[in-house]
Amino acid sequence: MRIEWPTLALIAACYAVWGAALFWLVPIAPPIALACVAVAIAFQSSLQHEVLHGHPFAARRWGEPLVFASLNLAVPYLRFRDTHLAHHMDACLTDPYDDPESNYLDPALWARLPRWQRAVLQANNTLLGRMTLGPMIGQVAFMVADWRRLRAGAPGVLAGWLWHLPSTAGVLWIVAASPMSVPAYLLACYVGLGLLKIRTFLEHQAHEHARGRTVIIEDRGPLAFLFLNNNLHVVHHMHPKLPWYRLPRIYAENRDRYLKRNDGYRYDSYAQVFRRHLLAAKDPVPHPLFPGRHR
Repeated sequence: MRIEWPTLALIAACYAVWGAALFWLVPIAPPIALACVAVAIAFQSSLQHEVLHGHPFAARRWGEPLVFASLNLAVPYLRFRDTHLAHHMDACLTDPYDDPESNYLDPALWARLPRWQRAVLQANNTLLGRMTLGPMIGQVAFMVADWRRLRAGAPGVLAGWLWHLPSTAGVLWIVAASPMSVPAYLLACYVGLGLLKIRTFLEHQAHEHARGRTVIIEDRGPLAFLFLNNNLHVVHHMHPKLPWYRLPRIYAENRDRYLKRNDGYRYDSYAQVFRRHLLAAKDPVPHPLFPGRHR
């Protein structure tokens, strides 16, 4: 398909839900409106992920304008695009320095942290902590890393943040014109980012071999749809150009191959993830296999 109509339809539906919740649902049922806005914000992030991988058009320049303004206000699309594509260097997955999306720390850095920071980061390694503390911790870490990249002269960082300002102003202008207050919208942004943390919580694990670092969650429910089937994450990493709606069939037809590929790193469903990790950390904060180096 030169135009992937299912993805294009979801982009339109996402903005329709977002707008309807803002302008129509707020006066009727404010809590439900806030929840719908939060879900739309999380869903747009999933759509941004599709676009940066070349959907619904093969040329990103046609798809990017459709999702450029981040409804979550926190993460500039251009920075998300560049850091996520760097993350797809599978040989570097989970590396505390070379994987921009790693949640692990260099053990040497961990050893120097004060006790209160360790406690916060350990709480962040439970699913409940990742959903509640994770949006703030992740945003601070993301901005600190970009500040360091900017100071080091990395290309695209300043432009990514500068282009983010007018698009964010546009989103806030729409919100200000709606019945939803700006503080309520900011809360919805935080909730939406918290929902996304369910997906990223255990996408990758420390493993001696790169092929064993990426998860499969065999879920076909609402969260799988919200994340556009990225729960089948090893399939996505092996075939990043496949659209979201082809991943389940590809996985089903080659299930044994993918589970052999990732050394059986799998969960039955997101319900199992919640049961196991809501209050229990899935792994330590310091990278258990990191050899150490000076930075």
